[in-house]
Amino acid sequence: MGKVSRRKKLYKIEEIEHFPIKMPDGIQLSAKVWKPICAKSERFPVILEYIPYRKRDGTQVRDALTHPYFCERGYVCLRVDLRGNGDSEGLLFDEYTETELSDAEHIIDWASKQEWSNGNIGMMGISWGGFNSLQVAFRRPKALKAIITLCSTVDRYTDDIHYKGGCLLNENLGWGATMLSYSSRPPDPLIVGKKWKKIWLERLENQPHLSDIWLKHQKRDKYWKHGSVCEDYSKLETPILAIGGWGDAYKNAIPELVKNTKAKGIIGPWVHKYPHFAVPKPQIGFLQEAIRWWDRWLKGIDNGCETDPNYRVYVMKGTPPKSSYDFRQGYWIKEDRWPSKASKNKKLFLSSNNVLSLTNKKNKCQLGVIDSPQHCGLKGGEYCAIWLGPELPGDQRIDDAYSLCFDTNALDLQEDIVGSPELTVTLEANSANGQLAVRLCDVFPDGKSSRITYGILNLKFRDSYTSAKKIPLGKEFTVKIKLDHIAYKLPQGNKLRLSLSNAYWPLVWPVNNPAKLVVKKGYLSLPLRHSAKSDEWVFPESVASEPWQGKEIRRPHNKRQVLCDEATDEVFLDIVDDFGSYKDLQNKLVISSSAREKWSIHPHDPLSAKGETHWKEERSRGDWSIRTETFSSMTSDKSYFYLKARVEAYEKSKLIFKKKMESKIKRVL
Repeated sequence: MGKVSRRKKLYKIEEIEHFPIKMPDGIQLSAKVWKPICAKSERFPVILEYIPYRKRDGTQVRDALTHPYFCERGYVCLRVDLRGNGDSEGLLFDEYTETELSDAEHIIDWASKQEWSNGNIGMMGISWGGFNSLQVAFRRPKALKAIITLCSTVDRYTDDIHYKGGCLLNENLGWGATMLSYSSRPPDPLIVGKKWKKIWLERLENQPHLSDIWLKHQKRDKYWKHGSVCEDYSKLETPILAIGGWGDAYKNAIPELVKNTKAKGIIGPWVHKYPHFAVPKPQIGFLQEAIRWWDRWLKGIDNGCETDPNYRVYVMKGTPPKSSYDFRQGYWIKEDRWPSKASKNKKLFLSSNNVLSLTNKKNKCQLGVIDSPQHCGLKGGEYCAIWLGPELPGDQRIDDAYSLCFDTNALDLQEDIVGSPELTVTLEANSANGQLAVRLCDVFPDGKSSRITYGILNLKFRDSYTSAKKIPLGKEFTVKIKLDHIAYKLPQGNKLRLSLSNAYWPLVWPVNNPAKLVVKKGYLSLPLRHSAKSDEWVFPESVASEPWQGKEIRRPHNKRQVLCDEATDEVFLDIVDDFGSYKDLQNKLVISSSAREKWSIHPHDPLSAKGETHWKEERSRGDWSIRTETFSSMTSDKSYFYLKARVEAYEKSKLIFKKKMESKIKRVL
């Protein structure tokens, strides 16, 4: 651990629920402010978190655990709602737009010039806020001195919720539906007054279905390059602390930032949450780590922060598969550089009789055929585990049965798997369309199969994501697929399994007429690292500020259920996330939310795929009440995707607004 700075006092806090900040075009954004109570002469650094997820009735629980801690230690904290969301004016038309980023620059400049500011601004956020923190740092505003980015990406095309390996993720529909619901809610009348309904109706009328926008960009074009900081890492001069979790979708950005910039990286066992209250445990003292970061770069305190190891990761010990965990056994290791000098790549070869071998044996014939039913992948879990339900990958044996698998013998692997495994494989295909899903699994002596990591590839993008290349029919071709980064300890006596499928539903939308893939040869490059006692790292224990004061009215619950219609052979995945109902004891707002997704497919018909979502949001206080319900669906045929969406808005149970949106989008891939 590095030096710990000493403090003389903790400040008392002034909380301002609504602080309007005017943009150059006259639009007012709403900020919640935590400000130290102090003498007029004192000046403080400012920490900005800038997202669309509604500070009043969306992120209030996590905000209460986080921002007061910083404020007590001498920071002004701003939690600003993006245009068109929460209590801010204006409209939101897409994510990470030029307007959004220029608004952020204006907020930073404005904050640096306030009488309570010392002129140094930090930016922080998870997910959307982690993305735009990186993107604003890329633009290098003068007053921005440091950022903390959590669960974010450096490449908006290949490593976000839209396309992975050039394959269309179903989260493209799922998150578009989520944002349709989030941005269809009104501001709070206690904040904006009588104009709340006018603002609401304007939002409802203008809010797009974002899935439609994203689906129109199926290659890595100019649209995706905007906001992808990997386009020019040299522009990231701002000190960066990058944090993620192995249970989250966004773990690859951290090693990329450490490798290509001067960033510090931390990856724990967590899903998509801040690490001082994330699951699975162990949590860490994120707030203490953040204060050290802010003290060094915003206050100039010499606390040794810059000499901390560049890369600190939690090595998870192999454990039988579960769809959710309270705790993951393991240990923290540190690296002073990444890629690590302590790592080496070991080749495991695909061999006859479904063997993953340490030796490269000449195979006289093909090694097998990949021809999976379309519902292969039902145990893949959520692309981005976030709602704290049964969202992580479960027992992989069902999906393994639908895949071409290669197993090692029982192993006593002394090293840890730390890094990004890569498969190089030579194939033959019988169709011009094809995708390949690759899973690396930990197989226990009783047969249980736990997914360690995975990767997917649209075979037309085997050379470049900017342009598709035809799959040669009946001819050999070789592809390389990088699997997601991981840090994992294989238990003694367990086997490694490489599982290959040409479908991965419902994580990925199926291609039409998917190619059967004949495997000719291949090998897995496995990153192995020897751990020593000197590599270990210890974080401070997790702490948090006083929790948000709310009264539970309806308990939250989550459900994930697979059903099969024996009459039609159709397979259904039904997901329910009921977030419960609560009353804010401070402002008396009653908050109720629930979401449902349904995914269906016929095992032998990729064109039968269908996704459906339904979100319900309710808010009330006294005799004021509103409800929004949003519905989205997607289907496809050989040539087109078909998107449908519907928004309904109710005031006191009376329907006051209804809108339908439909689009037909050509399948470029």
